[in-house]
Amino acid sequence: MRLRKRPGAMEVLRERPGIVPQKPEQLRGQWTEDKPLHVELGTGKGRFLARMAEKYPSTSFVGMEKMESVLSYAVEGMEQQDNVRLVHGNVSDLQDYFASGEIDRIYLNFTDPWPKNRHEKRRLTFPTFLRLYKEVLSPRGDIHLKTDNEDFFTYSVEQFSRNGYHLNNLTLNLHAHEPEDNVRTEYEQKFADRAQRIFRVEAYLPE
Repeated sequence: MRLRKRPGAMEVLRERPGIVPQKPEQLRGQWTEDKPLHVELGTGKGRFLARMAEKYPSTSFVGMEKMESVLSYAVEGMEQQDNVRLVHGNVSDLQDYFASGEIDRIYLNFTDPWPKNRHEKRRLTFPTFLRLYKEVLSPRGDIHLKTDNEDFFTYSVEQFSRNGYHLNNLTLNLHAHEPEDNVRTEYEQKFADRAQRIFRVEAYLPE
């Protein structure tokens, strides 16, 4: 279901420059000096990112979201913390905002599975995107993916393997033995309340 455009959303983004840099491309290569940099692609309303930033103050977090209406809710729910910022931008423009090897971890949390074959190129684990991630990930960087969609998960695992990524901590039912350090997103909590399975995997590039 498409979210309705929220009146005044852009004004909300402009009012919090400490959280939403107005020219994020100027921070390319300078997001952090001595902290790991973790980036969530498709940050939604920001629950996951806010909790991660609070839980791991020694890590810098950036959330990217292309829909200003959605991002405006994330801004309003985000405390002013030194280690979290939000970018209003598209994943396809990732290299405009992050330098080569700058990101230590990418989170893909419940991104749109685009189930129709004609929309395959829009999936964030399509080979074009996986090559893009290789450019911005550090040598020891990795990707953490969570989804409720089994077909998308199977597709993603296959694409990771075909495009040179190695896999780790693959699970077909995350909440059956949920790790203590798992932070749930808004969608994840809804799925958990319905007892739906959550699929998760980590993908990394060999050194």
